[in-house]
Amino acid sequence: MTRRGSKGQHERTIAKLSAAGILGQWEAGEWKGLQYSGGMLLSLLLLGIFSLLSSPLLTRLEMAVIGFLIGYLLPDSWLKVKGKQRLKEIEKTLPDVLDLLTVSVEAGLGFDAALLKVVEKQKGALAEEFLRVLQEIKMGRPRREALRDLAKRNKLAENLGIVVASLVQADQLGISIGGVLRNQAQQIRQKHRQCAEEKAQKAPIKMMIPLVFFVFPTIFIVVLGPAIIQIIEIFKQQ
Repeated sequence: MTRRGSKGQHERTIAKLSAAGILGQWEAGEWKGLQYSGGMLLSLLLLGIFSLLSSPLLTRLEMAVIGFLIGYLLPDSWLKVKGKQRLKEIEKTLPDVLDLLTVSVEAGLGFDAALLKVVEKQKGALAEEFLRVLQEIKMGRPRREALRDLAKRNKLAENLGIVVASLVQADQLGISIGGVLRNQAQQIRQKHRQCAEEKAQKAPIKMMIPLVFFVFPTIFIVVLGPAIIQIIEIFKQQ
């Protein structure tokens, strides 16, 4: 059970590092070491501070434990935030990248050459992922497997997974990749428009909370305040 748990934790760490785009820079073991080191350093720091303040022993121990937990969990929290930012970047740039791929393929370039053109022209997370795909293909890995690994590394990027599945299917059936790429770009843009419309529809509801609790009371004070003061003065005179 312990080995299975350790293996599962190791795989989850690898998945988080991959989602954040720093898997090549950090190994899972190194990241865990960073977490433990951060926890120990912050724990010792808080223990030293509260010792200098002559705090009770129980308080010092509590702060040491809290410091360790914060120092241990903080890198993991940063990793999750980094992964979400990278995911948003991939989803945002995907339609434009697909357009460039479509133009390159329809101009007569092969799919691998079109990917290389994207890597040269574009920057960011998606270009880095395509560069990794090209490197794997050059090392002799089949294109389909390299593309499937691309989707697996970014499994939270739903649209990218759909595009990869369509490309793999087109490669298997001999369908024109240019047409597939163009259709996928149009569908993703349609999804983005629908999401934007949904957010626009929800905006008035979200605005009600600050209006009710902050804006309306201020307006009532400005409008009714003088009248209330006059009424109070009238009652005092009587």
